[in-house]
Amino acid sequence: MGYVADRWHKTRPKPDEPECGEHKGLVASKAHGTGKRWQARYDDPTGREVTSLHRTKAEAEAEIVKQESDKQAGSWLDPKAGLVTVEKYALETWLPAQNLIGRSVKEYQGALDRYLIPEWGNRQIRSIKPSEAGAWQQLLTSKYKLSGSTPNRVARYVRGVFRLAVIDRVIAVSPFDGIKAPTLVEAAVHPPDVAEVKELIAAAYKPIWRAMIEVTALTGLRSGELRGLTLDRIDFLRRTIQVDRQMVYEAGKGMFLDNLKTGAGRRLLPVTKRTVDLLAAYVAAHPPAADGERAGLLFTMPDGKPVGESTLDSAFKTTCKKAKLGKRHWHELRHHYASVLIAGGENPKVVQKRLGHKDVMTTLRTYAHLFAEAEEQTRDVLDAAWAEPGETASKEESPQQGGRIPESRRSTGVLRQVSG
Repeated sequence: MGYVADRWHKTRPKPDEPECGEHKGLVASKAHGTGKRWQARYDDPTGREVTSLHRTKAEAEAEIVKQESDKQAGSWLDPKAGLVTVEKYALETWLPAQNLIGRSVKEYQGALDRYLIPEWGNRQIRSIKPSEAGAWQQLLTSKYKLSGSTPNRVARYVRGVFRLAVIDRVIAVSPFDGIKAPTLVEAAVHPPDVAEVKELIAAAYKPIWRAMIEVTALTGLRSGELRGLTLDRIDFLRRTIQVDRQMVYEAGKGMFLDNLKTGAGRRLLPVTKRTVDLLAAYVAAHPPAADGERAGLLFTMPDGKPVGESTLDSAFKTTCKKAKLGKRHWHELRHHYASVLIAGGENPKVVQKRLGHKDVMTTLRTYAHLFAEAEEQTRDVLDAAWAEPGETASKEESPQQGGRIPESRRSTGVLRQVSG
């Protein structure tokens, strides 16, 4: 149990010390008449002594009763913890607690430096109000002109800072509680179909670009995962690829192989015979280095260096022009892979696992319209299969009844190729 101390008077005065002229029977201390007189003292849940100053003895006693009660209820907060600035807590406590790899630390800190610290950096973390939290989220679009999924991502980082502060018992409640996060906007993807991918492969002007385009379309690997693929990660017999690393770039460090950021990204990917045959042929024609830091790296430049992201993007842009196709981005080959899985009837959890998404909601947000199309195709197939003879006169037969495909399926580029 805590106790109250009188700062203005000595608890153990010497016999010859004069009595306080203002308070009878007491001996004045050096602090007499300065600051608040009464000091509440109590131990925090770890046994460390905590003190606070009060104007009256009754206020100090009430503070001790409150703190002891909070300890018993498990809701105790260090009164001084909330004095820490938003910047100090975000950069020195929250950021290290995220267990991030190097490049992600820069990404997270960059977001804090650009959008949080200029607004609240010098504020005590306990001083931020819910109304201010809501207004700050609006600034992401109105002041900083962020769009797409970026406002949601930045807000997720900052909301995480205050959520951890609650867990650490720095503040009692997050100012973002009850404040809706910015809507996560996912632009609908319109991936190339199989025919278009084949045109891109044919137009690729170097063997390395042809191979990389086709492998991505057949596996859905991210650019960094593909560029960091090594021979030891491919099991040609079992037809699998172990995806656990990627090629990354950091200023001052150059390109290097690094672990994937999330556990979901690390996956054992089943691949087709076409894929392993393609990889085997490429390895035979372009053997990777047998030793050194680039040992086993499949896709390298003529000088043996890894393929950079910008180099790959530039090569793909040139390939699109040669194929006389519309503007495409490399990541759309990954979307193509997902669209083929969805068109083939794979459920969202399987698609999530194959793509290495962190959660199935990411998959559903990105490909919601493709799943919707697949649902409609399912209805067409069932309608055709169960229709009475007289009802099929004005409809095309299902594949089971005569090999003809419903119009909705034939109008979908991906399905047109898959069904063929």
